[in-house]
Amino acid sequence: MQKQASVAAGLRSPLISVAIASGAFIVPLALSASSSPAPNHPGIFLWYRSLRKPFFKPKDWIIPVTWFGIEAALATGAYRLLQSAPSASRIRALNWLGWNVLMIGGWSRLFFKRRELGISTVAATTMVASAAEYIRQAKQVDAGAARAGVPFLAWVSFATVLTGTIWAMNRKR
Repeated sequence: MQKQASVAAGLRSPLISVAIASGAFIVPLALSASSSPAPNHPGIFLWYRSLRKPFFKPKDWIIPVTWFGIEAALATGAYRLLQSAPSASRIRALNWLGWNVLMIGGWSRLFFKRRELGISTVAATTMVASAAEYIRQAKQVDAGAARAGVPFLAWVSFATVLTGTIWAMNRKR
């Protein structure tokens, strides 16, 4: 029991918290790097360019800028949770945050690398529910950490509609 208390106290060290929280920023970037629709991935880039897209799809440059802000907010939420007192609620909130971080990279691989538009739509819908649950769990621990998840929830809600529309527009291809 004393060992668990010292581990929990160690996680509250600002330096350790920053290092761990940085994962909320770095992990999605690393998971998505090999499947982004960028010129350095010509097959993915050309496939994505060939898809029919709805009028409400943001300009290509807006998407990585948005994700940068979202991932920074999630890292801030992670830091705030790690700095809060150890509790079962904190563990649940951090688990949901970790799951969401992994799902960001997973969605990118499903959509861009595997070209699974239908499954990507289901995954995006799952991310909406998961983001909402993270916010609910984080709110029990730290209101600021919960607010840090709101941009993620808003974006994945929009992205679910966008992904579903792209899937519908390209089903017969």
